Order: sequence, then structure tokens, then C-alpha cells
Amino acid sequence: MVRLLLIYLLHFLKCGIIKKGENIFTERPLVSAQFLWNTLYKYKACEYCLRALETAEQNARRLSGNPGLSLPHPELCKVRPELHQACPQCQVMYCCSECRQAAAEKYHRVLCLGPTEDNPDHPINKLKDAWRSIHYPPETSSIMLMAKMVAAVKQAKDKAHWQKLFSHFCSRTANEEEEIAHKLLGEQFKGQLALLHSLFTSALFDEHLSRWFVPEGFRSLFALVGTNGQGIGTSSLSQWVHACDALELPVQQREQLDSFIDQLYKDIDKETGDFLNCEGSGLFILQSTCNHSCIPNAEASFPDNNFLLHLSALCDISPGEEICISYLDCCQRDRSRHSRHKILRENYLFSCSCPKCVSQMEEQDVTSEEEEEAEAEGETEGDEMEDEMTDV
Repeated sequence: MVRLLLIYLLHFLKCGIIKKGENIFTERPLVSAQFLWNTLYKYKACEYCLRALETAEQNARRLSGNPGLSLPHPELCKVRPELHQACPQCQVMYCCSECRQAAAEKYHRVLCLGPTEDNPDHPINKLKDAWRSIHYPPETSSIMLMAKMVAAVKQAKDKAHWQKLFSHFCSRTANEEEEIAHKLLGEQFKGQLALLHSLFTSALFDEHLSRWFVPEGFRSLFALVGTNGQGIGTSSLSQWVHACDALELPVQQREQLDSFIDQLYKDIDKETGDFLNCEGSGLFILQSTCNHSCIPNAEASFPDNNFLLHLSALCDISPGEEICISYLDCCQRDRSRHSRHKILRENYLFSCSCPKCVSQMEEQDVTSEEEEEAEAEGETEGDEMEDEMTDV
């Protein structure tokens, strides 16, 4: 699979510059899973491809707390409820028959709980409940991503092939794996790793994968998803808004539509806050081979409202130039070099040497918070600058 990335890049090198905005590649994950708290909070997504199942209007009504809300241009919503299908055994929902069939063939026969779907004593439900009690929102991973890895190997005719696919993701030393696992759980819950291991084994043990069920192997699974898991966000409302933005309308109608959307987002922010999307994570082999830069030249997005990852160029990329993404969000990238390195060391166990970091090597080794606190103290001592201070 790493060879596939090289083939993609060689193709672009032959063609010359990759232009800003150009799609470099599109990839589907080996496995993906919706976050468990996200599901519990009634964010409805296809169990297989994570496509949002609510129409844009249903989504807007729930998020804004306004059950009578009507969206203009409802024809722009691409959700098709008439195509949705449930697993006939456990009633888990899919966006279409193709996704239901794909899930059944890939992993769902192992994970399907049938009529015990709502039984809290089922081993898989116990595992889910333990994860939720340990890993509060905002979520960064899911125990079900690991469960689907196991289920995919269990159902595969060629088990060695699937194990080899998962082996493409970067491996870590035992100490690094333990550090990542504890970071993923949070300091106060790191002692719960043994509980999760016990429940995971009870729910999913398989002799072909015995190495994943010993404590060291289970910890390595944690490190794998913690290091390589790519966040996925889907939203029928966001897709509808983008479609509205693309409409060619008379000036007055455009102003009215923009005003409506602005007010809608204000209402949503007041009712729901920042959690707007169906959220989960997936394991993407090609995307995982991209290195980090604090000034990335590419970024991943999910414009199809499902798990298909599109890697697009943020600027022109010249032949021979490495394609890099950022493991940090926009706000984190704006922080000091020391702060960025602290985040990367804690979460990914490396120090960045991208051009931005190299150019800032002479900066003082203090975090952005310390810088801001020092600035705030200086402004307080200098009195009249108080009104210009901002919170950390």
C-alpha cells in the first residue's frame, strides 16, 4: 500500500506541478467507526460509511432545538431516507443496501448482536459502556475501531492478508505504546487499560489473533489507532450549506439566504455548541504515510458526506517536494514552536523539523500559555493596556 502512494506521486511528478486545490488522491479506510458518545447523543450515521442519515432539515431542527424549522431549498439535501436499510438482525442502520451488504461481508457478522443489541450484559455492550465511562468527549478514538479490526480478520478468508494490511501502520516500542495508550485514555484513567483489555478479550478473542489479546498486543492496538486514526466528520447540514453557497441568486435573495444561515448557526451554537457533526475515526493506509509539517501543503477532507478521504493540495506542489499534512489543527499551528513540539511529543512522540520549526529555533522555550501569561502580566503592570488583553 505504501507502494501505491509512490505510484500516485510518480504520476503527479510526471505531470508536473500539483496545483493548489487539486485532489491528490481519494481513499476509503480499512475500517472506520463512529464515536460511541457521538452515537449516544443521537448523531445518526451509516454504520459502515458514516454518512449522515438525518436530512439537513432534521439535523438543523435537532441541533437548533427548533422542531418547527423549515430550510429553504430542501432539494439541495442529498440524504435519501427511502434508501436507508437496517440490519435485519440487530436493526443497526445503513445509508443503502450496498453499505449494509459491505458491512456484513467485511465485519458485521462478528459484531452483530441480533436481539441482544440493547442488552447491557452482552460482552460487546459492556466493552462500549466501559469505553464511554473512561473516554469522555471530545473523543479522539473508539474501542470499536479496534473491534472492527479484529472482526475484519475473523471474517476474512485470507486472514494473513488482512493482518498484513494492518501491519503497514507504523509500529512503536513497548515504552512508546504504553505512553500513547495512557495519553489516549487520559492520566486519571490509565489504570483502566487492564479492564478494557479484559472486556475486549471476553467479547472478541480469536486464536488466529492471540497476539492482539495478550496485554502487550492489546496495548499495541491502542498505539496503532492512537497514532494513525484519522478523524472523520460528516454532516448533511454542512453539505446543504455548501450547496446553498454555490447557488447563483439575485443579490436580495442571496442576502436573505446568507442571513438565514448565519442566524441558524447562532441558534445552533446557543443550543448545541461546537459538536455539529457525526464524528468518528478510520484507518487510512495512504493518508497515514504522509508526514507532518507545521506548514502543510495538503489537507484531508470528507466532502462526500461519508468516509471517503480526499487529500487536496493547499498550495502548488513542485516535482520532488514531499507531500505533508498537519497533525495539528489551525489554532495549534499558530502557537509557539515550543507549544507545537510539546503537543507533538505528547501525542505522536516526535519533534518536528519542518521549515517553520527550523526558522523558529532561536525562540525562547516557553509554551504559548506562558508567553500569553507573561504578556498579560506586563500589560497589567503597564496599566492602560488592560482592555486589549485576551483570555488564554
